[in-house]
Amino acid sequence: MKKLILVGFFFLLCITASFAQKYAFVDTDFILGKLPAYVAAQEQLDKLSQKYQKEVETLHAELDQIYKDYQAEVVLLSQDMKKKREEQIVNKEKEYKRLQRQYFGPDGDLTKKRESLVKPIQDDVFNAIQTIAEQGAYSMIFDKAGSMTMIYTNPKFDLSDQVLQKLGYKN
Repeated sequence: MKKLILVGFFFLLCITASFAQKYAFVDTDFILGKLPAYVAAQEQLDKLSQKYQKEVETLHAELDQIYKDYQAEVVLLSQDMKKKREEQIVNKEKEYKRLQRQYFGPDGDLTKKRESLVKPIQDDVFNAIQTIAEQGAYSMIFDKAGSMTMIYTNPKFDLSDQVLQKLGYKN
């Protein structure tokens, strides 16, 4: 009986503690979209991405042409010429894959550029959210722009405008 009372008391304490917590949410996509520095960084990254993509596509077109030429002439080529052309194709494929990794890979140029341009802005937003959370005594602040699904959100708990103000921007 004492165990049952103790478990009930513990359960009641947990429920009471959970009601005392404050929750809020922000929309980081909305916040970042309102920051001119972030918009400019995204435009710069888009242009760089398009430039890299064009280079990769050009190299791929060259590879396709070399392969088509080889297929058209394969019956006329000697064994040595076949081997040289096949090596040329393999080398071009390696160059194509290397360029793709160099530009678009996890440690590629575009990723590094994104990190140098966007990460400081995201850090500022995170710091502003953290400051607001500490000042408002919030237990948790959710990001509704993330992968977490929120079926309903009450706008009075949206701190996105406060984050923008903390960063020095007006909505």
